[in-house]
This record gives sequence, structure tokens and C-alpha cells, in this order.
Amino acid sequence: MNKLTKTIIGFLLLTLLFVFSCQKKEANKDTIIEGKATLYVDESILPIVEDEQAVFETEYAAKLHLVPQSEKEIMNAMLNDTAKMAILTRVLTPIEAKAFEAKKINPRITAIANDAIVFIKNKASNDTLVALQDVIDFIKGKPVPSIKGLVFDNANSSTVRYMNTVTGTQIEKQKNIYSFKTNQDVIKYVADNDGMIGVVGMNWIYQPPIELEETVAKVNILGVKNINDAVYVFPTQDNLAAGKYPLARRLYMINCQGYSGLGMGFTSFIGSDRGQRIILKSGLVPERFPTRKIVIRNKITKDKN
Repeated sequence: MNKLTKTIIGFLLLTLLFVFSCQKKEANKDTIIEGKATLYVDESILPIVEDEQAVFETEYAAKLHLVPQSEKEIMNAMLNDTAKMAILTRVLTPIEAKAFEAKKINPRITAIANDAIVFIKNKASNDTLVALQDVIDFIKGKPVPSIKGLVFDNANSSTVRYMNTVTGTQIEKQKNIYSFKTNQDVIKYVADNDGMIGVVGMNWIYQPPIELEETVAKVNILGVKNINDAVYVFPTQDNLAAGKYPLARRLYMINCQGYSGLGMGFTSFIGSDRGQRIILKSGLVPERFPTRKIVIRNKITKDKN
């Protein structure tokens, strides 16, 4: 075998190896209903996303790896190109949008449901009401006799960011304001400590994991009186849908995949009739209410025995 022949064979082998690697890479690429992908999820809304994931994966040859993190951690991951898909409780800020634009990334942002921030208290307390102004005053360091302490998930969470916006101040590490890591930690702490008020996502209370159900049964959800209002409103599905509850928020799918992958497929599934029914049954409010087919019969027939 001469030198030229060896060179040609070597070139052909390299070409075949390149083609094979490209085909393998393409085969591993997810589509809207197949493949694998990682989805970052705001920890405060994890239960509903797990429910949607479970049904989605039974319907399609798809596998979603959920990564629950705080809102700030997720946004950092997305801006650093570590995360391509996320479900958050807000849209992008102007600064974040410009950062994606500078990278020539056009995030697809889709509203998928309506959620809320809720206050909880140990059932040992007979008080199931709280004025939002009292919570704001307490966060600002003013003494409020009806509040012994506030418990948040963690300093980087969407819950803290939401309350920062409501109060117009930064929740600092001050006396009687505590921070853990997850909503589950908050619920467990409040269930075991009288007089503390926990601040959690509504989804964790209405649809807790099985192992947390007994703990959730030990806490009460508080009705909230908005600033300048005279009535207390509980975070029920009806009140949330009617816009009466003062601490409501929307959930968004943010997809930066840039192609027709599982991000697009999962978003479409959640927005479908079936996906919205899952949200409805969870106690949250779907972005659009599922249709209900009514069949009108002109004649009533008796069932035959």
C-alpha cells in the first residue's frame, strides 16, 4: 500500500468518524416530544411542575430532569448559558432582556398559570387573619404584637423578591425574620413553632408531597387584608381567579433553547386542555380555563337492563 493510498484511506476514516459523531449528536438532540432535557424550576412552585412532568412523560418518549432552585440561582444559570429552560414566577427584567439580546438569544416567554404567596400559621393559634400593612411594618422593623416572627424560604427566592417589591424595602437579616432553604423547611418549622408566620408558595399548601401532608395539616392558611381594604381575603382558587387576593402572581415558562425541542413541547402540553386541567385540579388557576363539552340530547332514553 503506497503513501497516497494510506492518505486517502485515512481521510475517508476521518470523514466517516465525523459524519458518525454528527449523526450521534443529532440523534441525542431533543424534539418537542422525544429526548432528554433539563428544566430549572422555581422551588416555590415545584409540586405543580412535577405533576405536569409526570403526565407529559407518560404520554411521550421524553424525559425532563427538573432542577429546583431559587429564582436568583436560576436566572444566573440562564444568563451564564447553563440553563436553557426555566419556569419562574416573573418575566425578565429590562436588564436581563438586554443581556439575552446581546447574546442574540430570543427567549420565548409563555404564561402558564396563576399562583400566589400565602401566609401560614401553626394551628395552635386561633388567629387566622393578618393585615398586609402589619406584615410590611414588621419587615421594616416596627413592633407588631400579632406577629412573633416571619419565616421565609431563602434570601434568593422569588418569595423574598416578591415581598421586597410589596414592602418597598429589602428584607434584611434582622431580629425575628428567619430564612431557611426551601418552602418545605418553612412549613415544617411553622408547624412546630407557635406564633410564627411562614411565607410560602400557594402550591405547596394545596398540593404538598405525600410525605408533607401530615405537616401541612398542622398549619392554617391566613386570610389577608390588603392595604386600605376592610375585608380579609383567603387565597382560594375562586378568589385568585376573581383577582381579589392581594398577593397573586403568574407563572411563566422561559425557553431559550432556540429550536423546536422539549421546551416548546412541554410548554404546549401545559397550555393544552389536559395541562390546564392539571393546574385546575392542583388548586391553582390555569392561564385559560379548560373547555367543557356539553352534549344536548333531544330525546331521553332509558338504559336497558
